[in-house]
Order: sequence, then structure tokens, then C-alpha cells
Amino acid sequence: MTRDSYSALQSKIEKEILKLQKQAEALRAKQRAPIIRAIIRDMREYQITPEEIIAAFNSKTGKTPKSSQAPIKKAVTPKYRDPNTGSTWTGRGKPPRWITEAETSGGSRDQFLIENARKV
Repeated sequence: MTRDSYSALQSKIEKEILKLQKQAEALRAKQRAPIIRAIIRDMREYQITPEEIIAAFNSKTGKTPKSSQAPIKKAVTPKYRDPNTGSTWTGRGKPPRWITEAETSGGSRDQFLIENARKV
């Protein structure tokens, strides 16, 4: 392939890319127009101001204020550990099988206590 044919082919491809980019932008604008009209209609119906939209858009979460949100659950430190598998249990909820099996055979939950948990 000669340089002239390469640069002519490259130019042709670049023109085609530009044409396709313009078509994509026109399609995007065509699809967005009815959505924008619907948003404006809803804003008028619910008397929402552009300032309220800007404030909601710029908020970090985009959610309702914290006072109306459910509290965030924190992870609970494990209190018991199975020495055979390393599995842990917080002491909350239904006991795992390894605890119930140990208690059924006459053992105690305390044998599985994690050292740091004993001090608490």
C-alpha cells in the first residue's frame, strides 16, 4: 500500500467517523427531548423549582435528608470462634451448628469465646 492510498483511506475513514458521530449526537438529542419535556411537565405539576433540582443534583447522596433515613447498621465484633474451622459468631441470632453441637454434647459456649470478647 502506498502512502497516498493510505492517507486517502485514512481521510475517508475519518470523514465516515465524523458523519457517524453527528448521527449519534442527533439520535441522542432526539431521544432526550421527550424526557426533558416530561421532566419540565412534572416540575410544573409538583411546583418544583430549578433551584431545588440543582440542590438535589449537587447533594452527595441525592437522597432524602438524614433525619428521614433508616439508621446505618454497624458491624458487630465476633464473640465466638470455632477453633477447627475459624468460623466466627457474634452471639446474636440463631447459634451456628458448631455451637449447638458442642452444647448438645455437654460442652459450653464459653470454650469458644474469643479472648478480646472475654474482657468486654
